[in-house]
Amino acid sequence: MNEERDSGKFAEVETHVHIADEVVAIIAGIAASQVEGVAGMAGGLVGDITQMLGKKSLSKGVKVSVDGTNVTIDLFVVVNYGVRIPEVAQKVQEAVKRAVEGLTGLRTTAINIHVQGVAFHRGHKEPTRGSEKG
Repeated sequence: MNEERDSGKFAEVETHVHIADEVVAIIAGIAASQVEGVAGMAGGLVGDITQMLGKKSLSKGVKVSVDGTNVTIDLFVVVNYGVRIPEVAQKVQEAVKRAVEGLTGLRTTAINIHVQGVAFHRGHKEPTRGSEKG
């Protein structure tokens, strides 16, 4: 038997935990989509094709760049019509920061919000160009 093991002493082992960018993107995407005022995430061509094929990507609309223990996140969102966009963006940043840092231990250095569209609810009439007064 190994005397070190019997005495309760273990040699220190160097360990590394690598969290894939996709995992960070999923965490950020879920956190962002749960914020009130966010209608969804904007995915671009690849995300749209994936969705048409019946696969839902939880990282849709999220771009992540990890550098060591620091992470920069870009979120491409669609907001609900009538919300105050700066307030929703700030809430998204706070929710994403809390989720990513809490679940991964990574430090968020930047969380950039890109509003890609506005979603109208079914009963809401979308404004037309002719009805705008200026």
